[in-house]
Amino acid sequence: MVFARTRPSALRCLDHVIVFNERYLLRVLSSYADYYHRSRTHLSLGKDCPESRPVMARAVGKVIAIPHVGGLHQRYERLAA
Repeated sequence: MVFARTRPSALRCLDHVIVFNERYLLRVLSSYADYYHRSRTHLSLGKDCPESRPVMARAVGKVIAIPHVGGLHQRYERLAA
């Protein structure tokens, strides 16, 4: 039997953190859910997020990284010039 990739991605994010208590666990899972719905791209949605965001033109400004889930994931956006 092969069990690879059968765990939900929210549980896979816990492979990279040390959970000290229930409150911290809920904070990590809440942060991941926010990242999943607002920042993570989905192939079935044409590489968009469930909560769509506008595509920014290259001339808008410098690209910055916004950390999510304690820095485990990044969202990239352009700063207004």
